[in-house]
Amino acid sequence: MSFSNLPTHLREALAGRGYAEPTPVQAAVLEAQAEGRDLIVSAQTGSGKTVAFGLAMAGELIGENGQVPQVAAPLALIIAPTRELALQVSRELIWLYGPAGGRIATCVGGMDAAKERRALRAGAQIVVGTPGRLRDHLERGALDLSGLRAAVLDEADEMLDMGFREDLEEILDATPENRRTLLFSATMPRPIVALAKRYQRDALRISTVSEAAGHGDIAYQAVTVAPAEIEHAVVNLLRFHEAETAMLFCATRDNVRRLHALLQERGFAAVALSGEHSQSERNHALQALRDRRARVCVATDVAARGIDLPTLSLVVHVEIPRDAETLQHRSGRTGRAGRKGTAVLIVPYPQRRRVESMLRGARIQAEWIDAPTPQLIRAKDRERLLATLLEPAEYDEEDRALAARLMTERSAEDIAAALVRAHRRALPEPEELIENTPEARREAQRERHRPGFEDVAWFRMDVGRRHNADPRWILPLLCRRGHITKNEIGAIRIATNETWFQVSSGAAAKFTAALARTAGGDGDGADVRIEPSAPPERPAPRGAPRGDGPQHQPRPYRGGGRPGGPPAGGHRGRRPPPQR
Repeated sequence: MSFSNLPTHLREALAGRGYAEPTPVQAAVLEAQAEGRDLIVSAQTGSGKTVAFGLAMAGELIGENGQVPQVAAPLALIIAPTRELALQVSRELIWLYGPAGGRIATCVGGMDAAKERRALRAGAQIVVGTPGRLRDHLERGALDLSGLRAAVLDEADEMLDMGFREDLEEILDATPENRRTLLFSATMPRPIVALAKRYQRDALRISTVSEAAGHGDIAYQAVTVAPAEIEHAVVNLLRFHEAETAMLFCATRDNVRRLHALLQERGFAAVALSGEHSQSERNHALQALRDRRARVCVATDVAARGIDLPTLSLVVHVEIPRDAETLQHRSGRTGRAGRKGTAVLIVPYPQRRRVESMLRGARIQAEWIDAPTPQLIRAKDRERLLATLLEPAEYDEEDRALAARLMTERSAEDIAAALVRAHRRALPEPEELIENTPEARREAQRERHRPGFEDVAWFRMDVGRRHNADPRWILPLLCRRGHITKNEIGAIRIATNETWFQVSSGAAAKFTAALARTAGGDGDGADVRIEPSAPPERPAPRGAPRGDGPQHQPRPYRGGGRPGGPPAGGHRGRRPPPQR
């Protein structure tokens, strides 16, 4: 299939961007059976899906004269989960529909809302935005959806995961019933199926994701390490690959902050992306990556949504993804549009079975390897340096004059050695890691079950991830309320609405008595209900912070506030709203 049946301006725009033929997902939405119908589309990241739904809407947007008509209210609405993805979609649609007279208004949190309202009043035919900001404009009367012909939900599964269901429903309920609805979702969980049934009619299901294997342009590797050496493994992986751009995924913003600081201290040009960064900070970080002033990005899952970095060739899962879908979404930041990429999972020894199960669920064949050693890294450095120095190059007269002077002062061998030393001095030193042997793995297991925790008592507290519960807040709370030390607290398993934890059997009675005395006081966390409990029926959800063994316990809490914990005034307040 080609683009020959598209309107002239769209064909010319595609040719100008180097599109010779459609990608599989673009070809699928242009098939005759898809014309004019509601669509449910699954396609891997980097497959050209933004252009795909841009082309799919052409029948609703392009008039007989080949132009997008001037209108008072938008004709098309695209909803995306994050600011970065919405901005990326806008950039794509601007070059695609600009030649046909299409004007795009972008409405996202963190931007000037007054400027967005002016763009809407000026007659934008296409509106792109995040659910929260679009809902705000709708409720204020700035966004008129009465003339809408097409609505697109991009990464719909992510929007539901992020808590945008009510926003989406209010927006879609304000649109005409005869509109087209195009739903793009990597997965089809039950909430997505329910959303499709409510807002779509006779939808055509399109999937270009292979059922037999994971992303074909990504090489997956799994690196087993001792739990205490995860950060050292990160350093060695970055040094071994020396990727033009690398992205490291952590589970929490606190872990992003700590790893980012460590890498900067070691000499890596690194930036960080998490929910704690302002839009301006995020823009500066992304621009540093595009300008090559930074080569490493440390990010949380949500913060990395919608980021498109053409030079990204390495993804490292510093903390294990919560499920197979998250694994694929993270890894899909690389290997885009036909380029090759590498995704590496750092797997602590005790977590290997869980990761193997996740890989089977994702139909991914990963190569299990040891972390790169300093010897391997230095051998790679030699290869890269030789390749760089032996590349053909042109030198100006000033370069040659300086070279001639050096030759009179030093031998050629000394000059070459000085060049090699200067190159090596600019590179961070690799780390010595514990050898991956059966003895080392058994020692890690012994550390996991430290003495005193063969017999434990389980307790339960009525806060969980929904209340921003975090081990760094929970641990000092338990010590304060129960009059015990952190060494007497074992596993902490955080679920959505509640948390289970272990107390060593020798301290359980003292802990229970202290709880009764400290309940209902005025101190921080005094209103949290803590009570004896049976062990949880299953391990904590895969996204739970920090894992489930004593070796994962955070460093002791120091100082004011409750970093990562429930907001001051009690845990029963509403969960902070999702980022808009």
